[in-house]
Amino acid sequence: MNKIILIGNLTRDPETRTTPSGHSVCNFDIAVNDRRGGQENTLYFRIAAWDRTGESCQRFLSKGRKVFVSGPLSYRTYQANDGTTRVSLEVNANDVEFLSSRNDDQAGGYTAPAAPAPMAQSSGFTAVETDELPF
Repeated sequence: MNKIILIGNLTRDPETRTTPSGHSVCNFDIAVNDRRGGQENTLYFRIAAWDRTGESCQRFLSKGRKVFVSGPLSYRTYQANDGTTRVSLEVNANDVEFLSSRNDDQAGGYTAPAAPAPMAQSSGFTAVETDELPF
């Protein structure tokens, strides 16, 4: 089975095109932080989202947004302008989930929800300090 699961931030705005057969494909790149062996490396993946999934990505995603992507991984090699051989990793997205919205204060940032207001005694509940809980 060939399936990869990634969480990363878009490095550029999505671009959508239509194939000659009438299918739409949305392409975008994500940067994923890889922390192993005390070093932090950034890996870049090209994502292809098709048809309705791609249309949603085009509509709601933009540079800096955090996204979850899963699907099969493929790679291709190509010659860069400087003559070196490079590898491009691409995921054919089966599932895309938006982890940050356009309304977030920071691009790709997550803002924790505000703490709930204390319940009034009239609601039938009694406020309990977490130190009093048996678990």
